[in-house]
Amino acid sequence: MSQKLAVVTLGCEKNLVDSEVMMGLVAQKGYQVVQNPLEADVIIVNTCGFIDAAKEESVETILSMAQLKDAGSCKALLVAGCMAQRYQDELITEIPEIDGIVGTGEYFRIGELIEAAMHGEEKPQFVGNPVYLYDELTPRMTTGGASAYVKIAEGCDHSCTFCIIPKMRGKFRSRPIESIVAEARSLVSQGVKEIMLIAQDSTQYGLDVYGKRNLHGLLEALNEVEGLEWIRLHYAYPGFFTDEVIDAFARLPKVAKYIDMPLQHSEDHILKAMRRPGQQAQIRKLIAKIRDRVPDVAFRTSLIVGFPGESEQDFDNLCRFVREIGFDRIGVFTYSPEEGTPSADMDGQVPQEVKERRASMLMEVGREVAAKRNAERVGRVLKVLIESQDTNNPGIYIGRTEYDAKEIDGQVFVTGNREIRIGDMVNVRITHSYDFDLAGECV
Repeated sequence: MSQKLAVVTLGCEKNLVDSEVMMGLVAQKGYQVVQNPLEADVIIVNTCGFIDAAKEESVETILSMAQLKDAGSCKALLVAGCMAQRYQDELITEIPEIDGIVGTGEYFRIGELIEAAMHGEEKPQFVGNPVYLYDELTPRMTTGGASAYVKIAEGCDHSCTFCIIPKMRGKFRSRPIESIVAEARSLVSQGVKEIMLIAQDSTQYGLDVYGKRNLHGLLEALNEVEGLEWIRLHYAYPGFFTDEVIDAFARLPKVAKYIDMPLQHSEDHILKAMRRPGQQAQIRKLIAKIRDRVPDVAFRTSLIVGFPGESEQDFDNLCRFVREIGFDRIGVFTYSPEEGTPSADMDGQVPQEVKERRASMLMEVGREVAAKRNAERVGRVLKVLIESQDTNNPGIYIGRTEYDAKEIDGQVFVTGNREIRIGDMVNVRITHSYDFDLAGECV
């Protein structure tokens, strides 16, 4: 009987892709991948180490899984991901139940790590420099149904003062267009209809491979993949969103009219202290240009409140900026002073209770703006990807439009007289709008 393995994934979508690759690799070696850690002989916790809250969640999850060495069938507890890359010695010392560690640069050696741990090798650790990047030939077990994330690049060359990711993920490195297109074709053959492109900075794509930024070339090539319905782009920096990329959004029918552009703040002196590309006037001009060329586009952004030196006036200006731009969706984070980052030593650190109050207030502003934007879609017929069925009311299906990303944005509640299956793309007339969600009838 094959041994069973479970992967617990924390953190971002990039971690999810890494977990899916690890599952593919271990399945190839004969392990049975299961969802319930209670059933598993081997448990892998794929950790996040981005901010304090994520690190705390990672440690709590590892400790929780450690208990299954007594309560479950677990024989080996392994830790992977960003926290493993950064704090391998501390983890091994502080949590003796951990049997082995693999970092972000060597997770392709997961099978080797499992064998070493299961055969009694003392705390094997594979934590080299992060240079690895999977390709279209790498085994992968996708878990997202009709949607799948595709990592187009790994690492980061930027030097944002609040961010530790370059130290955990390495230098920016792109996959060739041919590799990404081949993976997209493979995913479509497995029933995937939407691919979600991710990188730390998607607009930097291709610079290291082609000597120039070539995101527009990638989008054009993916638009030709037969059977693919949506191409969704995540994490586009404002400093490198070129006219060629805007043109691709305007004319390529499969590119979802959805731009995920993490701005982090609106005020110039805060952006400069963060070492973010662009200033507010440039950002406003760029968004206006995009909306002029792509009138029906939806904008998501992420923002940080409580960065060192942020005054009440700065925060008020940020709220005004969100209202004036009219973002469809925002994500709000309280600033976390990360060990080893320049901003952790800056003057003007903001008290935690002030940061939390500002985050709550800004989310309320975002809710008001999102409700207004949502209301504008009532009466329209929109394409919806059906992802689930309401457990309490089987006549209601739940899906997303191209204006909403998987698991982080709004949903559409769909009724209709025709047969609907999970994974279908259906046309829905929108009849009701809520703060973040929509409801409508299949037509």
